[in-house]
Amino acid sequence: MKALLLSATLTLAASVVSADQTKEIDWTDLAGPASSFENPFESLTDLQMQTLARILRLDYLAEADTDKNARNDAASLRVELANDGIDADFLLQERLRIMTKLENESRTPNTTVVGQTIRMPGYLLPLEMDGNLAVEFLLVPTVGACIHTPPPPANQIVHVHYPAGYPTENLYTPVWISGELRSEFDSHSLYMVDGETDVDVTYTMDADSVIAYGS
Repeated sequence: MKALLLSATLTLAASVVSADQTKEIDWTDLAGPASSFENPFESLTDLQMQTLARILRLDYLAEADTDKNARNDAASLRVELANDGIDADFLLQERLRIMTKLENESRTPNTTVVGQTIRMPGYLLPLEMDGNLAVEFLLVPTVGACIHTPPPPANQIVHVHYPAGYPTENLYTPVWISGELRSEFDSHSLYMVDGETDVDVTYTMDADSVIAYGS
């Protein structure tokens, strides 16, 4: 009897500890560390930015050989910027470097929440159904994300497995998910009305529970 009571006491204590260890987070907690960098475009005027965008477009047309005048037109615009002391080719290279840097940061997880049991809100986008229950889905921060708007950054999406399933009568109603958050970068195909798109995802979870936001 004492052994049974001790076992029950330990089980109860473990459940309390487990509940206490669940950390409620929001989407800003999922963002990885962001590094600062000098913005080489900061001093450009609107007109100079427009000229740079035109050069980029003309370079594309010249490369595709769809506009015979594109190369010469781009060269003329480069001279215009050079007269203002602006190196168009340097800025276009910086554009690629910054884009790559920002893309890498958008995929980087926040290691301080990885491996923790967390609770967070969001909207679900079904990937796999069992009847009218979503057993696998993407959790996103805003209603209609990936459907009516471009996908959020990869580290702002969680790939969720939930074998118990969650009813999907109203996909525009937020939910709470709970479980251990893991970092596992992957790409998932999402089917929409106008076709299929691939969505990059940084986080994954085998959810312990999925409940309506107001619960």
